[in-house]
Amino acid sequence: MKKDRLLAKWLNDDLSPDELAEFEASPDFEKYRKLKDYTAHLEVGDLDENAMLSNILSQKKAAPKVVPLYKKWVFRAAAIFVLALGITFAMKVLVPQTETADFGKKTTFSLPDNSEVVLNSGSEINYKKWNWDNNRHLELKGEAYFRVAKGRKFEVQTNLGKVTVLGTQFNVKARKNRFDVVCFEGRVKVNYADTQILLTHGQSVSFENGKQIKTVVSLTQPEWIGNEIAFYKENIRSILDEVERQYDITIELNTKDTTSLFTGKLPANDLNTALQIISTTYHLEAKQVSKNKIIFDGK
Repeated sequence: MKKDRLLAKWLNDDLSPDELAEFEASPDFEKYRKLKDYTAHLEVGDLDENAMLSNILSQKKAAPKVVPLYKKWVFRAAAIFVLALGITFAMKVLVPQTETADFGKKTTFSLPDNSEVVLNSGSEINYKKWNWDNNRHLELKGEAYFRVAKGRKFEVQTNLGKVTVLGTQFNVKARKNRFDVVCFEGRVKVNYADTQILLTHGQSVSFENGKQIKTVVSLTQPEWIGNEIAFYKENIRSILDEVERQYDITIELNTKDTTSLFTGKLPANDLNTALQIISTTYHLEAKQVSKNKIIFDGK
């Protein structure tokens, strides 16, 4: 505190001889002397407060930037459009895609790699477009014919088994407890329960109720593509179920299910002929009680 008081008196040239001698003997004196010498030439002019105020008031205030209302609306509409576009893109790419074929109809569509799929009546496929080329996997309910473009592994998953291929043409059918796979070109690997089978051109495999059934194929494409329904050692209930899907009708069977297995073809575009073949084979009488309902009675 004494040191600060001596410094203040020294700056004002107000020290007594004894105080001056004491201050000059202090270790910081030389630093203070140089500082006083450097600032001695500085001068501060008088502050003209009135002139400063007049100068400030005379300056024009910058006009605030006003955005017209219609421009705000345009910006908002553009933002909403971009957001909607992004949501639409995500829905198409990230959300699982579903393709269906209603009863009495067939559906043909292409996958992201241009692989072609034909869905048979009463069938459904689910898949994802996102990263499809690296993950060619889809889920099938029902029956479909595939023409697969060459690329990475292609998988068809059903509730009964899985089929794996690279580039080929094949048919997969998964109905109730019946699982059929036919290879028309290339090679396919079939996984059913603990069984794995490799099929090549012209080969097929069928499973029903957990048991493998021997089948023979001599075609270049599934019969149903050409409007025929083919059966190989199938019971009457399976036959009637398929007829219902192909013609979008309901069939009632008023007789005990026969154990006889049917191998043959039915037309998928001529209901009367199909009903006559079934009636003759199983000794039944078909009655059409309404536009979309058929009753089979035993003779």
